[in-house]
Amino acid sequence: MFLTHIQILEYGFFYLKFILFIIMSNFPWLTIIVLLPISAGFLIPLLPNRGNNIIRWYSLGICLLEFLLITYIFCYHFKSNNEFIQLKEDYNWINFFDFHWRLGIDGLSIGLILLTGFVTTLATLAAWPVTRNPRLFYFLMLAMYSGQIGLFASQDILLFFFMWELELIPVYLLLCIWGGKRRLYAATKFILYTAGGSIFILLGALTMGFYGSNELTLDFQNLSTKSYPIELEIILYLGFFIAYAVKLPIFPLHTWLPDTHGEAHYSTCMLLAGILLKMGGYGIIRINMELLYHAHSIFAPWLVIIGAIQIVYAALTSFSQRNLKRRIAYSSVSHMGFVLVGIGSISNIGLNGAILQMISHGLIGAALFFLAGISYDRTRTLFLNQMGGTAASIPKIFTMFSSFSMASLALPGMSGFIAEFLIFLGIVINQKYSFSFKIIITIIEAIGIILTPIYLLSMLRQMFYGYKFSKNLTISNIDAGPREIFILICLFFPIIGIGIYPNSILSLWNNKVSFILSKFIF
Repeated sequence: MFLTHIQILEYGFFYLKFILFIIMSNFPWLTIIVLLPISAGFLIPLLPNRGNNIIRWYSLGICLLEFLLITYIFCYHFKSNNEFIQLKEDYNWINFFDFHWRLGIDGLSIGLILLTGFVTTLATLAAWPVTRNPRLFYFLMLAMYSGQIGLFASQDILLFFFMWELELIPVYLLLCIWGGKRRLYAATKFILYTAGGSIFILLGALTMGFYGSNELTLDFQNLSTKSYPIELEIILYLGFFIAYAVKLPIFPLHTWLPDTHGEAHYSTCMLLAGILLKMGGYGIIRINMELLYHAHSIFAPWLVIIGAIQIVYAALTSFSQRNLKRRIAYSSVSHMGFVLVGIGSISNIGLNGAILQMISHGLIGAALFFLAGISYDRTRTLFLNQMGGTAASIPKIFTMFSSFSMASLALPGMSGFIAEFLIFLGIVINQKYSFSFKIIITIIEAIGIILTPIYLLSMLRQMFYGYKFSKNLTISNIDAGPREIFILICLFFPIIGIGIYPNSILSLWNNKVSFILSKFIF
């Protein structure tokens, strides 16, 4: 029996799809998304010198292509019900000391990778007004993109350190060249704090890699099966924690953050608040909690205490700030205190809330710093005592600033409310802690939540209501344009979506959270 032409075409099409499936299933997707931004950045000097628009559109196109690839991987290659590492890639990089290019994703990393792609694309669009040396500026943005994606996808502790260091230099240069009047001070403080903390990651990584064998073991999966004397595990835990405490940041290692945000261009602030701070929380969960769980059980109550104190301390400090960006920066420090409480709760609900808080703050923080930047473009001041009565001149910015401030103070129906509620619940229902401990922590957290609307609503009042305090203040009557409104709407929709239906994103890492907590015995 002979096949018809149509049947031959059908079978040929079937086999073609089968071959493509085999090829694509083994395709190095993670390597592509890690290397694409920085590789494309190296081509920027070759672009024709015909103004800034070509560089802008090229960089935005690369960021958008990268985000589309991340979305494709998430939709077609990631399984949220699988708590193990997916899309594993392992290539021998440097034979001298068995340094491998190991990549993989799981529920803990995929949400932050999506956040990185989303916020970086919008930050690149937000940087449209930058005209000074745009080739270097956009190259540094793309280099940061690769470093952050690479860190969240790393499955090798030395590669993790390499990616951690990769994003330091771009941030330093972005501060030094495109920052404010005190940019050199802020950049120096940033590099001293963060690079100093990085030393502890390197020392801890090498200690864990060499312990118990003559061969270097750097793979996260193999490191998770190692056991250490409790004294050594405590030392390792504290070393890693110092590095992540700088980045998150955690009191009292937070002082670089307000200076950095106060001087950085607002597109850089979007990346700092939206992604860079989350690297600290991710590191605590990925290494301290998953690999050093015995020590984490010991230090968890202290994390809760430090986190609760940080919530109140940063809220009070934020209220005393007269600089708009510094007020928002201290607000970020306060919100990161909730992340620390959730991680220290060692409960399914609390840890889910901590990860959700990182995602939520990544969106809200990026939006608030963008709004602060475009407000400065109109008023030419960041000092709240020089503002006032601007709502009539810039009503669209006023509306969006008010909306995102409501999201930041955890208004029900928005993502921040769900995250903070889960963290509260994680502490309250936890059987590990005594009743008196839970009552004290809950009261401290409640004070922080009460202080949040005080400093945010005070900020709105000083900016938009009343009369102008400064006679020399000149307000541009040009309200937010289509590009700015587009960026803000893109950030606002996921905040509302998560607030209304949080399971849409909690389901990404719920199984991974359960897997991590299965190591803890109470």
